[in-house]
Amino acid sequence: MEEMRPFIQAIQAIYPELAVETAVFNQEGQYNTVLIVNDALIFRFPRYEGGLEQLALESKILTAVQPHLPLPVPDPIYQQFAAPVGEAFMGYRRIPGEPLYPPAFHKIVDKVALAAQIGRFLQALHSVPIRDLIDEPLPVSDTEEEWWDVYGRIQTKLFPYMRLDACQQVAHHFESVLDDPEQYNFEPVLRHGDFGTGNLLHTPQTGQMSGIIDFGFTVLGDPAFDVAGLLTYGEPFVQEVARHYPAIAQFWPRIWFYRGTFALFEALYGIENGDDEAFQRGMAHYV
Repeated sequence: MEEMRPFIQAIQAIYPELAVETAVFNQEGQYNTVLIVNDALIFRFPRYEGGLEQLALESKILTAVQPHLPLPVPDPIYQQFAAPVGEAFMGYRRIPGEPLYPPAFHKIVDKVALAAQIGRFLQALHSVPIRDLIDEPLPVSDTEEEWWDVYGRIQTKLFPYMRLDACQQVAHHFESVLDDPEQYNFEPVLRHGDFGTGNLLHTPQTGQMSGIIDFGFTVLGDPAFDVAGLLTYGEPFVQEVARHYPAIAQFWPRIWFYRGTFALFEALYGIENGDDEAFQRGMAHYV
């Protein structure tokens, strides 16, 4: 409890009426220190200076999208962004449910109903008129400039650790796409940015989705980026999702491109932030 005391004090300095009976660290966050309070509230404290501004923007986005989405998402009812790193935070009620990791996914009997929930959520998220709802410009991601920058960092920082054939495969994956104007032929939408298995919550007893969490990478960008995260469950499932989000049919080339970058992103994060576990996980298929 002693190591949690500074975080609890930061919360109670702003919300003295909040009685903290229990507090548990969730150490899984790469970008935030996560504290679970009273087994009912989630508090996220940015680890880095840049993360503070991002968390403040995430809070604005989450507040704005609440009435537009068919599944629960975090509702930031506690926040302090005027304080420095270590004291700044966002807090919300814990959304019940378990992450939809592949073993849990395979146990679900009615995957058609599950696909319908996910498809409707993504279509709703990508349709949110966010520019009309918040009073500041959002970053635009998935641009040509950004992807060439990512590829350059991969070449410089990851290639020295990769097998030669893996370097050649990665080079082809990027260079066959990044000069193609079709790669950037999309209208930027509000995208989740980390629509992976750990952030999709479900109720094991019913097999139904219970919520979506972790909007820390939410910006304007390519809707295909979110869909790519669903390929973990297999292409047939994504095709079922597309029955409820028909525009996905137009995304497939970009979906496959993005899917091939996810492990590289994790390795890049690891080497740029001194996280050896993330680096090793991301590089596993390339060394």
